[in-house]
Amino acid sequence: MQGFSYDSDLIGGSLQVRESRIIADLLLQSASAEQWHNEIQVSNRLQKRSSASAKRVAQALRKRLERLDAPFWRAIRDGDDDLATQVVFCSVLERNLLLVEFVETVLRDAFITRAGVLEPYHWNDFLDERSQRDSAIKDWTESSRKKMAQVVYRILAEVGLLESTRSMKLHSILIRSEVRALLDDSYRSRIKACLEVSNPNAR
Repeated sequence: MQGFSYDSDLIGGSLQVRESRIIADLLLQSASAEQWHNEIQVSNRLQKRSSASAKRVAQALRKRLERLDAPFWRAIRDGDDDLATQVVFCSVLERNLLLVEFVETVLRDAFITRAGVLEPYHWNDFLDERSQRDSAIKDWTESSRKKMAQVVYRILAEVGLLESTRSMKLHSILIRSEVRALLDDSYRSRIKACLEVSNPNAR
């Protein structure tokens, strides 16, 4: 019997909101495989240095966004930067249970206890604890762990839950009403709780 495994793409990159708007647009168009190829690798709409890099980023972002549905894609494509950022964050959470659990435990506790900052070691301690559930984590290299931590903290800074990756100071955000409605309508209460983590009294 196969044991539990965290399926994570956190090494792949942070929110990438600009690129996600393009991927959302292609999803809304129900683009064919040929259209995907033309837009991503021929026209280089993602503005990457190589065709291979563009393809890799597009595949990663598509896997994230396909966890959501058309109303979310429209919010990403057409929304202002703040709205698009929060919805892209939802897609990252949908794709990464590891990040969801980090927000639910470490980040939530930091806000409740008014710790003020996250520490670099928090991610490593969290991974050590989660390795009891997924033993494969024990085999992750130190460089992989470090890269993942950088991406996680950058994501949290981009969505506004950290002031910056330099200061690592906790920062409160208000979930947009449009995002709350999208999450309520699709019964994603766990994802909504992650966006409300800086406001423990949110309902």
